[in-house]
Amino acid sequence: MNAISDHKERYALTNELHARPFPTLGVGACAIYLAVKRPADAARRDRGADFAHLLALLDHFGADHPRPGATHYSGRLGQHRIKWESHTEFVSYTLFTEGRVPQGDGLDLFPTDWLADMPGVRLTSAMIRVTAKPTDKAELARILKDDFVPESLAASNVLDGAALIAGDFRIDAKGQMQFRVIAAPQTGAQRIGRIVQRICEIETYKAMSMLGYRRAKDVSRELGSIDMRLNRLIDRMSGAEPEAVLAALLPLTAELEAISAQTAFRFSGTRAYSTLVADKIAVLRERRLGGRQTFEEFMSRRFEPTMRTTEAVEAQLQNISARAFRAAELLRTRVEVERSAQNQQLLESMDRRADQQLHLQKTVEGLSVVAISYYAVNLASYATYPLAKAGGLDKATLTALLIPPVIAAVWLTVRRIRNAVH
Repeated sequence: MNAISDHKERYALTNELHARPFPTLGVGACAIYLAVKRPADAARRDRGADFAHLLALLDHFGADHPRPGATHYSGRLGQHRIKWESHTEFVSYTLFTEGRVPQGDGLDLFPTDWLADMPGVRLTSAMIRVTAKPTDKAELARILKDDFVPESLAASNVLDGAALIAGDFRIDAKGQMQFRVIAAPQTGAQRIGRIVQRICEIETYKAMSMLGYRRAKDVSRELGSIDMRLNRLIDRMSGAEPEAVLAALLPLTAELEAISAQTAFRFSGTRAYSTLVADKIAVLRERRLGGRQTFEEFMSRRFEPTMRTTEAVEAQLQNISARAFRAAELLRTRVEVERSAQNQQLLESMDRRADQQLHLQKTVEGLSVVAISYYAVNLASYATYPLAKAGGLDKATLTALLIPPVIAAVWLTVRRIRNAVH
């Protein structure tokens, strides 16, 4: 066998695919499902608190603990079985009972004080009963009529007739949603467990998606006000000073960026959860039960319009942000053009001043030559007068002879200095 090193995450990643097996449920079983999410005002979800709360439940019934840091757990809880899963935004508990339907809402099977200390709030909860399929169609119709609101009832045959699922997606007087899995005689416990798990996932992902819809409604009102303010600023762009309009536009752009940052995760999560809802329904392979609507049709009529509203608000936010960005770019371009024109005028003014200074410098240069030459001739005459006297020249003649060479020397010297400077 060849010796080869494995990636350090190879086994962990492979085992993750098998970490959440489906439950096995028989006819007469009942699943009590509870999904808990952190409060909206909480900074972030505390996974440690969720795990500690699970351990408190297990200790209450003397059950075995999962490994530290686990994100899923299945085991016995007294007379029942429990399945716990930790997700990105929520944690779920599913309690499975065999042979009897719990009284009340089913949550009374959990300790009361444990429920009160839950580190979060209930996102959704449901009771899913598994019963045998009656041979009499009238009995089936009576069950559906008695258990669910007819106007909202969604029911269909799933998995090639392995079972019938039904639910009205309404919260009853006990605070629970009710679903029914009516299994055919030949349907095995594993297939029933998969159906129950899919129903729990559909309901949870639907609830998570609806959080995005609620956020979208709040954002929509804010965007309406921002859009009007943006339109007024755009109307002012052609006449008002661009600096003033840009100063008013920047806070509005910052407000849009803040909204985008606050909603980006929620809106992206909504898209992901709504896709999961459609995927989980698709794998059930629904077939119509009489004239009743299927789960897919229920979602198409009641759920998908809310998702399209969320997508529309997200698109509106992106559109307004793009308009504000373009307006800011236009204003910045206009400001830069005006500043470039001002800079050009300033440079032209500096050129004119430089020309004036040059002319003045030349004038001063000529006067400097005369002044320096005057003093230089006097100095030279004093220096050379004794020699001139010996040669028979008077002072006036000597001075006249010195003027041309002194002026020439001074002029050449000043010119050389100016050339060196320039």
